[in-house]
Amino acid sequence: MFRTALRNVLSHKARLLMTVLAVMLGVAFVSGTLVFTDTLGNAYRKQSAKSYDNVAVAVTTHTSQSDGKNAGVDTKTLEKIRGLDGVAGATGRVSGFAGVADQDGKLIGNGWSNTGANFAPGKDGKDAQYSFTDGSGPVKDSQIALDRDSADKGKYRVGDTVRVATNGPVKEYTLSGVFTTEDGAVNAGGSLVLFDTPVAQKLYLQPGFFKDVTITAAAGASDQKILDAVGPLLPKDAEAQTGKQLADDQAREIEQGLSNLNTMLLSFAAIALFVGVFLIANTFTMLVAQRTRELALMRAVGASRRQVKRSVMLEALVVGALASVIGFVLGIGLATGLRSAMGSFGAKVPAGPLVVSPTAVLAALAVGVLVTVLAAWLPARRAAKIPPVAAMSSVHAVATTRSLVVRNSIGGVITLLGMAGILGGAAAAGSDGRMLIGAGAFLSLIGIIVLIPLLSRPVIALARPLLNRVFGVAGKLAGQNAVRNPRRTGATASALAIGLTLVTGLTTLGVTLGQAIDKMTTDNIRADYMVAMAGTDALDKSALTALEKAKGVSAVSPQQSTSLEIKDEFHSASAVTPGDVEKVFDLKTVSGSMATLGQGQIAVAEKTAKSNGWKTGDTLPVKFGDDTDGGKAETKNLTVGAVYQDNEFLSPVVVSTSLVAPFEPKPYIPEIWVKMDGGASAANEQALVNALGDNPAMSIMDQQDIRNMFGGMINTMLNIMYGLLGMALIIAVLGVINTLAMSVFERQQEIGMLRAIGLDRRKVKRMIRLEAVVISLFGAVIGVGLGSFLAWAIGETIRSEIPGYALVVPWERIGIFLLLAGVVGVLAALWPARSAARLNMLTAIKTE
Repeated sequence: MFRTALRNVLSHKARLLMTVLAVMLGVAFVSGTLVFTDTLGNAYRKQSAKSYDNVAVAVTTHTSQSDGKNAGVDTKTLEKIRGLDGVAGATGRVSGFAGVADQDGKLIGNGWSNTGANFAPGKDGKDAQYSFTDGSGPVKDSQIALDRDSADKGKYRVGDTVRVATNGPVKEYTLSGVFTTEDGAVNAGGSLVLFDTPVAQKLYLQPGFFKDVTITAAAGASDQKILDAVGPLLPKDAEAQTGKQLADDQAREIEQGLSNLNTMLLSFAAIALFVGVFLIANTFTMLVAQRTRELALMRAVGASRRQVKRSVMLEALVVGALASVIGFVLGIGLATGLRSAMGSFGAKVPAGPLVVSPTAVLAALAVGVLVTVLAAWLPARRAAKIPPVAAMSSVHAVATTRSLVVRNSIGGVITLLGMAGILGGAAAAGSDGRMLIGAGAFLSLIGIIVLIPLLSRPVIALARPLLNRVFGVAGKLAGQNAVRNPRRTGATASALAIGLTLVTGLTTLGVTLGQAIDKMTTDNIRADYMVAMAGTDALDKSALTALEKAKGVSAVSPQQSTSLEIKDEFHSASAVTPGDVEKVFDLKTVSGSMATLGQGQIAVAEKTAKSNGWKTGDTLPVKFGDDTDGGKAETKNLTVGAVYQDNEFLSPVVVSTSLVAPFEPKPYIPEIWVKMDGGASAANEQALVNALGDNPAMSIMDQQDIRNMFGGMINTMLNIMYGLLGMALIIAVLGVINTLAMSVFERQQEIGMLRAIGLDRRKVKRMIRLEAVVISLFGAVIGVGLGSFLAWAIGETIRSEIPGYALVVPWERIGIFLLLAGVVGVLAALWPARSAARLNMLTAIKTE
């Protein structure tokens, strides 16, 4: 039976090519993902271990300039650490945001990972963490050093003047040196600026204080003993760990981060393989149908049902193994390509070999073979049921009425259960509802896939009158051919339906969220510009002062983020400029007036007021500041002067900046909102740029920029999803090609007869193309309908979280999807249609 199976595979090379391609693509995705994440994990783990090679103990504090006095580890404590037994050296570190301008004044790097740190030389004048290729580290207030990548991007050389921005005004420094580093910020596509230690302390913490300390051990000293000795010397907010513990922690974080990426990529691989199942099952079903007489003869000469079934399963095993090996090789190439592609996004992957683990090999091969064999199981089971008497007839086995009734009943029940789950999830809120929808969506897909042969007749029947009128005989024949074998049509359409369900659902959700964000921006913002840092850092209050003095500014207010303790409960708050805040935000008051902010009163968002039972005129005890570690704090009884409708750009509690100023010498200002005379214009934007000293680290966004910022993230995510789902759609296209090719092969005699009675080659081609278009559009319509329904259901679970949420059906994009489905049908039919048109009519008529 093995020889028979091998002979059948080799004799039907063209027929099984599409199956091989489907399995190969799915396996390539799986193996590529595993090799890529293994390679990345290995490289980052080695980099992490290398960075802690010589570190016995590392001290970390969670402090910043706004933390008040005694922030971090002071110089006195650092000297005590250096004097401990077994300590060879201790280096203090301080870091924060630093943006470097290139020669054109543009920011180098991506903003969020642009970092500044201190150069901490030892007795030899070198800092072991950095290797200088040109010049040396900064030793003066006016000097900096740059990482090699940033220096190259900015075309800077030692001795050049470099403009650097932190969260305050831009300053100019002389470049003292260029270095190489394995720092994570640089590897993530950012930049690293080294300052002299006193300069860095002044910029990021306080003079004489360090945020972190790395301790090296003398020969033979115990890391644990040093850790035990260091602990009692540290302030309350400091945490000490051995270098090994830190390396292990980082390795676990890397593992967790890559695990999430792995799961996402593998889920799309699973979708591709799931779609491939229909193609594989369809192929083997058609092969079995075409070999009815052959299999019946095998039964007649003594082959048992088990042997026939085993023969088909062995064919699947051979095909699966071959496709898996090719797919695995392609997957290694895919992993190499993904690693290289990371560089195009500005990220650097640490050097390291490509890691091909036994797990990746076994998983990829097992998945490919298992999927193929499982998909071929039902066709093999049908093959085993072919009776020996079928050898006397050329009629293929036809599904019995009983089997169709059972199939449709099962499909109906599963679909109803799935729909109930989706509706139940839509009625629930939050993640629980979404999980229920996910389960319901899976059941609905399975149910519709089971029912799709039943659905094909009525749905395609709607299009048949149009085909008859527009395309005549060719159209009539195409419509009849599309429903002649509902199971085959259904299996082919199912692959497209799955892909378009996901694409349509994601698109509808993406467009809806984009519209909600756009509406939120339009409804809540009156300001012409929002000023923010390019990184995650906050603005310095000097930026607010500069903007208040800028030419053409009519109103300016910070959105200063703070926290207030009201009635023993902490609430996030926004400190704003009274009088101006109403000009930069569209604040709709439910009661009271926002003008009361200028009188030292507070304003509360409507939802917060309701949940706490507060109303206008109430007096509340509000605690400002923090009295821990000697900080300044004070409780004031303040009146609620206004209750306003919730605004997404402000916190639930709003106060005047003058109220919090005494308690926050270093305020945290994420953004500043500006209203200009004459509105947004190139001249007004330039006035703000000039006022901020042409700071490359500060972004000035108008309302359209703000919309683009949020909408751009959604579009980027959609494009990534489209790219990942593209694999499933390619496999679906292969399924259409395969079905048509098999259909042409089966109908050779019929096509020969049609040619003989006057159907010319052009009309034969048209008939095959129209059949492909009908099947493709049928699958697309099912996918678009189910995808839109799922998008509505998921939207219902997030409606309460997004103000102004309203489902938007993207008719234009849906129209494009349907058009593309038709184009897919036309392209998929090119080869089968050409084959059909070239058939010799006399030879075809004699074919059995």
